[in-house]
This record gives sequence, structure tokens and C-alpha cells, in this order.
Amino acid sequence: MKELRYLDEVSTLVLDREKCVGCGLCTEVCPQAVFEMRGNKAEIVDFNACMECGACVNNCPSEAISVSPGVG
Repeated sequence: MKELRYLDEVSTLVLDREKCVGCGLCTEVCPQAVFEMRGNKAEIVDFNACMECGACVNNCPSEAISVSPGVG
């Protein structure tokens, strides 16, 4: 989603790959395609597309993702 942007480098999105269990839910629920699965773990591939909606956080069973909606 390279065409949808707000401000670069202001998102509060953080992914702890050590905690990631590789379920892939973040890739399914993110409306901006911020994540991809690589090597059985999620990876942030488009950080600046994150709109801090919280869908990834609310669906991550291992609490590997954090974001503070409205801050960035």
C-alpha cells in the first residue's frame, strides 16, 4: 500500500520476533499489508503504512506486537 501514507517514521508499531509464534494472523487482519511471513515468523515490511488501527495487536496470540493508537 505504498500510495496510502500519513507521516513517515511516526508509527508506534513494534514487533518482537522472538515472541512471534508464526500464526500469520497479523498478515490476515492488517488492512495496510504492513506484515509478511518470512521464515515462519512475521516481519514488518511496510512500517510507514501502519495507521495504528490495532487489528494486529488484538489478534496476536503471543503478544508479539504492540502499538499505541493515536500517538503517532
